[in-house]
Amino acid sequence: MRKLESHAAGEWVPAHGRLREIRAAATGEPIAVAGADDLDFARMIEWAKEKGGPALRAMGFHERAKMLKALALHLDRHKEELYALNPLTGATRKDGWIDIDGGIGTMFVFASKGRREMPDGKVYVDGDVEQLSRKGTFLGQHYAVPLRGVAVHINAFNFPVWGMLEKLAPTLLAGVPAIIKPATQTAYLAEAAYRLMVDSGILPEGAVQFIAGGTGDLLERLGPQDVVSFTGSAETAAALRRAGPIARGETRFIAEQDSLNASILGPDAVPGSEEFDIFIREVVNEMTTKCGQKCTAIRRILVPEVLVDEVTKALTERLSRVTIGDPAREGVKMGALASAGQKADVLEKAAAIAAEAERVFGDPADFAVEGGDPEKGAFLPPMLFRCPDPDSAEAVHAVEAFGPVSTILPYRGAAHAAGIANRGKGSLVLSVMTNDPAFAREIALEAAPWHGRIYINNRASAKEATGHGSPLPHMIHGGPGRAGGGEELGGVRGVLHYMQRVAVQGSPDMLTAIGERWVKGAEEKTPPVHPFRLHFEDLEIGHTIWTEPRTVTLEDIEHFAHFTGDTFYAHMDEEAARRNPFFPGRVAHGYLLLSFAAGLFVDPEEGPVLANTGLDGLSFQKPVSPGDSIRVRLTVKRKTRRTDEYGEVRWNVTLFNQEDEQVAEYELHTMVRRRAGAVEAG
Repeated sequence: MRKLESHAAGEWVPAHGRLREIRAAATGEPIAVAGADDLDFARMIEWAKEKGGPALRAMGFHERAKMLKALALHLDRHKEELYALNPLTGATRKDGWIDIDGGIGTMFVFASKGRREMPDGKVYVDGDVEQLSRKGTFLGQHYAVPLRGVAVHINAFNFPVWGMLEKLAPTLLAGVPAIIKPATQTAYLAEAAYRLMVDSGILPEGAVQFIAGGTGDLLERLGPQDVVSFTGSAETAAALRRAGPIARGETRFIAEQDSLNASILGPDAVPGSEEFDIFIREVVNEMTTKCGQKCTAIRRILVPEVLVDEVTKALTERLSRVTIGDPAREGVKMGALASAGQKADVLEKAAAIAAEAERVFGDPADFAVEGGDPEKGAFLPPMLFRCPDPDSAEAVHAVEAFGPVSTILPYRGAAHAAGIANRGKGSLVLSVMTNDPAFAREIALEAAPWHGRIYINNRASAKEATGHGSPLPHMIHGGPGRAGGGEELGGVRGVLHYMQRVAVQGSPDMLTAIGERWVKGAEEKTPPVHPFRLHFEDLEIGHTIWTEPRTVTLEDIEHFAHFTGDTFYAHMDEEAARRNPFFPGRVAHGYLLLSFAAGLFVDPEEGPVLANTGLDGLSFQKPVSPGDSIRVRLTVKRKTRRTDEYGEVRWNVTLFNQEDEQVAEYELHTMVRRRAGAVEAG
């Protein structure tokens, strides 16, 4: 029995004031108390804004990404300390893998995306430059910068580690400090993970704080630069939305809440097919993993009318093999719900569903528990219902029993199936098990407006598919309507929730200075030597060279055609080329122009440029005819540190003809050696 501690303004504060007792899910034994209603929340906000915010903003995106990676590595080295506490939540080792390893993995993904998809700087460039004037002297660009407030994370009880890390990773990557408020029932596991991060010394002072207990007047003290990100019930979300700053629209609010997710078995997925087996397996997994305490779990099982009996039989047979009991015991498939209160709530909701659906499996008054006491622990069996008339039913589309409860619903065709799924009034995920692309397409188009994610699985993807109920950091996690309307995760999209998008208008030089990338029309700086002779640190944004011209001859075109095998008529047949509305006659190959361009701007001697790794945005604006000449402008567009040995340089390459008309453009990527002894910041 221990007092959980909050971490406020750099100090650990033991539970105090109005204490709440926390009991182990499987035994009902008291294990901890929490209480924090009278913390100095004003001081916590001030600490975050005065200490954490400036420290994080002093770092660039890549430095913050490296910080996330270091945190993930530290947690990974110490994760067995978290697994030791995991059974107290009622979760098996496999359940804990989703929570603990899943959370650490999410942090790794955001660290990687920060380094690969975000700039090596402090301003995120969002989209392309908009030309707002005819001659290009007045331009527009969207940027995103960190908010100057604090992010308050209010997390659910079912995933105390993943729920904390999946919000924290994009927040810290954005450069915003966080105050973390876990659900009290499993706060001991969240506190253990949080303490590991703080004790690592990796995070700057004020970057994170932790509340083990209530939030007091915290929300009322928030302002326009703050964010509240919530996961939990629709009822709690509604209460939070009534908080003054949120209700007034001053403070951003992101919600991921109740969701009556569905899974659809395609009509082609008959018994004996791989899709049928996948469907049965996924439904059982979603009913039993974490005892069905997942916001993405399958609550409604949509099946073709002719297959209802077959599906019922297959599911009951698989569910009957599920071993329920002590989550720490080997061989136990399903542990306990998080608390006695949660068990009571699930039973109440299941009774509402039973009023319009027949229970076909799982009697909560008569089931076996291995190594546990069903009277003391929060154990329940998986409960499967069957509703013969989903069109007239109400509860199955409105009541979420947040536990191992799901209902089979028959449908008559794709449009009917999608309509049933949509009656959830907004869900996090819909899955479709089918090998018929036409059926999948019809479902997707009809159901997409009501779902945040659509997961389609079949024999082609089964071996690598991650599962109906697995939110991935690469994709958005959220849904419309009842699901809360939020969009967590989603790669860089998730980071932007904690940043302000701003439209900046000005000259090319102004945009170049703000975004730290060269904009066409900005100053072209003359390097002291050929830029391929300069190390990464010595190259400057805007360093530019203009090459001498080269005449393109008919002999060049024919030689290139025969040498490469590209004898397309526009290069070889004058009359045919003239009949083409795009060409005045025979023209040079686009790839010949690229080859000539490289020959014009490349310095061939060994030097700091290590490799050409690709190009982006290649476009041809004007054909080049025999006798035309081309010259090239090569400009350093942006720079990104990669390792202590080298960095990436992206160059704007533009080709012009003898009339100074632009004929082609692209962005060249190279790796350039850093000077000996250079040390990467961060």
